[in-house]
Amino acid sequence: MKNYDMREQLDRIDKVIGQGPYRDDWESLSAYRVPDWYKKLRFGIFIHYGLFSVPAYDTEWYPRMMYVKDSKAYEHHIKAYGKHTEFGLKDFIPMFKAHNFDADRWVSIFKQAGAQYIVPVAEHHDGFQMYGSDLSSYNAVDMGPHKNILGELKKSAEKEGLIFGASSHRIEHFFFLGEGRDFDSDIKGDFERGDMYWPSVKGPKDFDACDGECSPTDEFMQDWLVRTCEIIDKYRPKILYFDWWIQRVELKPYLKKLIAYYYNRACEWGEQAVINYKHDAIPFGIAVPDIERGQFAAAKPYRWQSDTAMCFNSWCHTVGNRYKEARDILCDLVDIVSKNGTMLLNIGPKEDGTFTDEETAILKEIGKWISKNHETLYESYPYRIFGEGPTEVLEGGFNDGNVKEFTSRDFRFLSGNGCIYIIALHPDENGKYVVSNFAKKQGAFNTGIRSIIRPGYDTKLRFEHTPDGLFIHCSTENDLPVVFRVVVE
Repeated sequence: MKNYDMREQLDRIDKVIGQGPYRDDWESLSAYRVPDWYKKLRFGIFIHYGLFSVPAYDTEWYPRMMYVKDSKAYEHHIKAYGKHTEFGLKDFIPMFKAHNFDADRWVSIFKQAGAQYIVPVAEHHDGFQMYGSDLSSYNAVDMGPHKNILGELKKSAEKEGLIFGASSHRIEHFFFLGEGRDFDSDIKGDFERGDMYWPSVKGPKDFDACDGECSPTDEFMQDWLVRTCEIIDKYRPKILYFDWWIQRVELKPYLKKLIAYYYNRACEWGEQAVINYKHDAIPFGIAVPDIERGQFAAAKPYRWQSDTAMCFNSWCHTVGNRYKEARDILCDLVDIVSKNGTMLLNIGPKEDGTFTDEETAILKEIGKWISKNHETLYESYPYRIFGEGPTEVLEGGFNDGNVKEFTSRDFRFLSGNGCIYIIALHPDENGKYVVSNFAKKQGAFNTGIRSIIRPGYDTKLRFEHTPDGLFIHCSTENDLPVVFRVVVE
């Protein structure tokens, strides 16, 4: 355990806030504007890699559920590792070797997949930091792999021209391991700030509540603030992502300080920063809202993000993960971009630092499609309407378990380079497409069309532009979204 003077750290944070353009109040922070570089983002990679990658069982919540009696993770833990007094969460640390971790190789794969930015989890709910820290010895540099996972990914990402972000899930650590106090385990006992098991209080019944039971203490919230500012200062992420629970009313004074500190530091460094948040934790306009495992039903006039995973069941690698189809991920990506959003797609590496064959194949297929349709995705912006079609997209989070059965009548629209891009989310088996919103009539789309081209193939397609619709003829070789570049007169 490392000892540090938190008062000194907090005074330094106040000094930065006092000297910068942003104060720690909502009125001052409302002067923030989303930077232009973020408005150009379409696709990024989220990374869940940590102690939970060692047992690779159930989900990334294994560190909590292994202490919840009668859960399948609890039963599995006893069978696989023994009693919790003999083998607890901390005993996974020496097993976390990451001996095949290669940041350059990871980033190369992400770049080939078409990603513009990466957001590794710096610290998950379990309290093990994936970076070198002066605040706790329970980190990947001092223990386990003895590698600065976050720092190496930053270096590789920026070398390849990808934007680097970091994700903090620290605030939930307040209660995450608390169930281990209900029986004889290594969680029972007195712990101090800096210990991985500190404070391990009893968790709330309602994880999403903004107030009520399980109120975080001032000491814990101060520690959260100092830890997050350490990530900012040491790794200078251009994007700072927060999971839920920062909506707690008790945290708001510290959250305001954190935002003011981050934005002031960015100004000091000549940068522009972005924060992603959930659950209305931050007043609208001060940061970028994020929807977990979900989307909006319609286009928005503001930038937003959808974070989702390659797997239905887990954010981390587990044995038996159920993977999505690349086709369905691409359909969601196109839908999100057409509605002024960006997708952050998660990968869960194995403990040794390699990816599964399924993850590699998904990224390869996504990258192949994006390489052919680069201009469509990255050189365009939302059209005046996002699309048309019979398939409903449910509004809100945690809906990606419901795979959308898009048809050849479901289209999404984008515009750029003086053209309009029409994307059919599913190929038509007869190669015939009818787009109603581009019918040739006043009040719909009353202009001439010079040509329609399929990007990546550069072949002109046959079409008819009539008052009944825009009819496009195009045969395809797979079941991925089909893009049409419409060149107008």
